[in-house]
Amino acid sequence: MVSEMIADTANVSVAETAKFDRLASRWWDADGESRPLHDLNPVRLGYIAARCTLQGAKALDVGCGGGLLSEAIARVGAQVTAIDLAPAVLEVARLHLFESKLEVDYRETSVEALADEMPAAFDVVTCMEMLEHVPDPASVIRACAVLLKPGGKLFLSTLNRTPLAFGAAILGAEHVLRLLPRGTHHYAQFLKPSEIATDLRAAGLALDDLSGIAYNPFTRHASLTRSVAVNYLACATRPTR
Repeated sequence: MVSEMIADTANVSVAETAKFDRLASRWWDADGESRPLHDLNPVRLGYIAARCTLQGAKALDVGCGGGLLSEAIARVGAQVTAIDLAPAVLEVARLHLFESKLEVDYRETSVEALADEMPAAFDVVTCMEMLEHVPDPASVIRACAVLLKPGGKLFLSTLNRTPLAFGAAILGAEHVLRLLPRGTHHYAQFLKPSEIATDLRAAGLALDDLSGIAYNPFTRHASLTRSVAVNYLACATRPTR
C-alpha cells in the first residue's frame, strides 16, 4: 500500500515507488533482481571514497532503497542518514541492520522535505540510480545542494540517454538477460551528462568529475571507464563561498 505521504509528495511517481516496493523482500539477494546493484556497489563506494573523507563524515543517501550503499558508507565510518519514499523497501533496510550490526538512520521522506528541515547538514550526499525515476530530477539536485555543507560533495549516478544505454539497460538487462524486471527503466527519463551539468550549475554546484561504469553481466565485473555512454557517475562540490 502506498503511504499518504508518498501520495502527497509532488516530485515522486507512485507507480515507480510501488515498483521498487514489490522488490523489497529480495533486495539483499545478491543473485536476484537486485544483482546489478550488488555488483556495482563496490565501484560506487570506491568512487566516493577516492574523492572525499568518509570516516567521521555526516553522509546522506538519497533514494537509498534497501540500504546497499547506505550500509557500505556506514561500514567505513560515516554517520549515515538514508531516505526513501518506498515504505516496504525501507522496512527491509531497517531489518537488515540487525544482521549487519551497523547504524543507519532510515527515514521515509522526500529529499525536498529534508532540505527544508536540515539545510547545510551533510558533508556528503549520494543519490544513486534515482534521478531517472522521478518527475523532476532538477528538484532533487537543488535539494541535495541545499543539504550540503559548504565544501561538501554530491555524488550522483544515472543512465545516459543514448541508443547504447537503451540497448544495455532496457533491451539487454530487462528483456534478454532478465536481470531486471521489465519496466524498471523508461528511456525518455534517462539523463544526458550535459543535462546533469546544467542542473548542477543552476543549483550552485561545481561539477568536478564525470566517469562511466562498465559492467559485464556475465562475469559480474564492474569498473570505472572514461565512456559515459551508458551508466555514469558525477561528483560535484558546493563552493565554500
